[in-house]
Amino acid sequence: MNRLRFFGRDPADAELHAELESYIDVATEENIARGMSREAARCAARRKLGNATCVREEVYLMNGNVIVDSAIAAVRYWLRTLRREPMFAAVAVLTLGLGIGAATAIFTVVNGVLLKPLPYPHPADLVAPGVRFDVPILMSPSLWLTCREQGRSYQSIGIYAGGGASVTGLGEPEQLRALNVTHGVLNAAGVPPLIGRWISREDDTPGSPEVAVLSYGYWQRRFGGDPKVLGRSLTVDDEPRQIVGVMPQSFDFMDENAEIILPLRFERAKLYLGQFAYLGIARLKPGVSIEQANAELAQLYRVWIESWPSILPGSLWKSGRVKAAVSPLSRVVLGDIAGALWTVMGAVGLVLLIACANVANLLLVRAEARQRDWGVRIALGAGKARILCDALAESILLAVAGGVLGLALAYAGVALLRHLEPANLPRLREIRVDLPVVAFAAAVSILAGLIFGLIPAWKYAGSRVTSRLRGALHDGGRAASEGREKRRAQRGLVVVQVALALVMLVTSGLLLRTFEEQRRVRTGFGDPRQAQTFRLTIPGTPISEPERAIRTAHDIVDKLAAIPGVTQAGFASSMPIDLNFRNNDLIIVEGRETKPGENPVSRRLRYISPGFLGASGSRLVAGRDLDWQDIHGLRNVVMVSENLARELWASAQAAIGKRIRDLPENPWREVVGVVEDVRDDGVEHPAPPIVYYPFAMAKYFRFPVVVQHNIAFAVRGQGVGTAGLMSQIRQAVWSVNSSLPLARVLTFQQIYAESMARTSFTTTILVIAAVMALLIGLVGIYGVIAYAVSLRRREAGIRLALGSRPRELQWMFVRSGLALTLAGVAVGLAGAAGAGKLIATQLFGVTPLDPSTYVATPLLLLVASVAACWFPARRAGAVDPAETLRSE
Repeated sequence: MNRLRFFGRDPADAELHAELESYIDVATEENIARGMSREAARCAARRKLGNATCVREEVYLMNGNVIVDSAIAAVRYWLRTLRREPMFAAVAVLTLGLGIGAATAIFTVVNGVLLKPLPYPHPADLVAPGVRFDVPILMSPSLWLTCREQGRSYQSIGIYAGGGASVTGLGEPEQLRALNVTHGVLNAAGVPPLIGRWISREDDTPGSPEVAVLSYGYWQRRFGGDPKVLGRSLTVDDEPRQIVGVMPQSFDFMDENAEIILPLRFERAKLYLGQFAYLGIARLKPGVSIEQANAELAQLYRVWIESWPSILPGSLWKSGRVKAAVSPLSRVVLGDIAGALWTVMGAVGLVLLIACANVANLLLVRAEARQRDWGVRIALGAGKARILCDALAESILLAVAGGVLGLALAYAGVALLRHLEPANLPRLREIRVDLPVVAFAAAVSILAGLIFGLIPAWKYAGSRVTSRLRGALHDGGRAASEGREKRRAQRGLVVVQVALALVMLVTSGLLLRTFEEQRRVRTGFGDPRQAQTFRLTIPGTPISEPERAIRTAHDIVDKLAAIPGVTQAGFASSMPIDLNFRNNDLIIVEGRETKPGENPVSRRLRYISPGFLGASGSRLVAGRDLDWQDIHGLRNVVMVSENLARELWASAQAAIGKRIRDLPENPWREVVGVVEDVRDDGVEHPAPPIVYYPFAMAKYFRFPVVVQHNIAFAVRGQGVGTAGLMSQIRQAVWSVNSSLPLARVLTFQQIYAESMARTSFTTTILVIAAVMALLIGLVGIYGVIAYAVSLRRREAGIRLALGSRPRELQWMFVRSGLALTLAGVAVGLAGAAGAGKLIATQLFGVTPLDPSTYVATPLLLLVASVAACWFPARRAGAVDPAETLRSE
């Protein structure tokens, strides 16, 4: 008492002293019951009173309100309060750290991918002009020229395409990721080169000197960052090119990760309507809206139709299937990843709510134990506002500590994510823990502190309970802590935790079912673990003649097939399910010529070699495979997929002998084989109809002979993915041409995993979040039952003394926990049904109300809750009745 200072109140106040002495008397009797002498018991009671009401010299009671000299003193007080209960503080901070860390880590991804502007000057002015056919097919060279010459909405406009480039003369041949651009692409992006210049308008003019712009990484790796690199010659695809610029380190155009930038060149006389094989980018002029740009593009589209020759019926371009459009560039960059990221963000938000509910429960239990302390403070005149502020301050302090831990966990999680480099996650390089992320973590921490702190603080600082807290001085708090109303909030929070955990479990269960259904789908190719792939480019020179290019490709296939353990080898323009290389075009079907007003058939194209079907694992349904005589003789043959055969000729067998062609003036090509359907757009999408052309053909479109030079090889056999097999593959290729570098060296399994990357990423995060939610929810159930056991310990002892069996007591507490779980399950099932509908677009082969998921997850939760209840319930059955009776 000598450490208290009173202002404006008489310390000798009789009523106050009576309340304090009553408190000391109760505490003294309890200490004597524990075996202490009366003098020691009374000293301990007085000491406890002082510790509960004083904070050394910094805290005073003035007119019933606590005055804190400084914020530092207040923090020291709260820290000392928490230090007396280290286990409580550790559990609360860890629970919050996990919840805040998960939320912050996912927000870091959402911020880097969705919320951050594109890393270009004035990104809101960047758009992607193009047209829509059956799918977005973007820009053609002729439409780009029309927009560049007659458009008034753009500061700059260009088209680009990714690809590969072979670099020789600098040691071992190397295949680089290339970005092929016209003038206007880099200008629209607006990122100036580190040294040198961009691709100019003269550079994309046919006949001008060959040039190249290097990425910062390639410049450092190959030239050591030499600033005198400008003007040097670099042999690219057997063509000497002058280096004219180097882009800065921060430049990463459209996630292409290009190492070299080359000019795209088009001869105007060879362009026509169509040729939609490029992507467009433009920068709007100041004051021009996307709506105005769309209106202008619609007009320019009509001008384009009238200005350029067409090799297809003119009705195709005037039909409603082809629509001009200008989209924000960010929409093109993000694709369909936004829905998955917001789903994951919502899921970890639920985890954070569960963590807050859990900590609120801990604080409720702690508040029960602190009733005497608060009663003393109220007896001394402290108002409910003071109690509320102190309780909230402690909860916010816990939340801040949890936020610091969560931020550390988020930083580690983001570092791991960038190390793993998940496929199909755009803007990966821009995902980092920066100032907005730190601000988010701070805001979430404070908000979480308010959420879980208000419940116990308001419950025990409200006017209804003030008198009850004062009464705790007299009765030791026993009656207050045993009331049903006291436990109602705790039980309600547990029900909320269980409900949210069930929503998480059902959502992750639906996505797990989706993932399994996708894995069961017949993809149209063999075991992806047994095939190795790589790309290479057969240069146009010195192998400029078609016969030499065909012979080179044939020799490479023969060398690969001769490797010990290799059973099949072949190549194609693209691998099945490889989303980076796809091509669509129009075909004309014999006997089904397009009538006026109708549109030709547009289908997926793939150019293949003999043996490719066996190497990729695709089955031949009818007819025969291509052979090398078809290739060397440039025979007019073709193969089609089974679904295209059914669409055009009703069955696979009926398709054999039928004919198609690409242009009205070109020869018919006979269908000699039908290939099983391949899910080329990913396992979650239906298999597209595909036309399989020979990789070498005569009179294809407007070319007398066409040979595919940029090709992807497939090698099936043993040792896939090993360094030994790749060494043998390189030696086989270089034995034919020592200047051919290998690129995109992958196994089929890696390509398959890339195609499922979005589902895999979302499912993995949701499963982790669901496990966290389940564990936190079970901790909440455990805590409530354990607390109930501690409160009813005397009752349990009396029941045992009167003849109850331990198992009956244990089941009584387990039944109480199951009741809470069942209530949470009932609420959670309704929430899960709504969540299932929200993610319906991400499901495959599973309905949002999948019965097996809605049965299995509640059963899992019930079994886990029984285990969580059983451990504290066992303590009730182990109570010593004799000890209980003596205490009574």
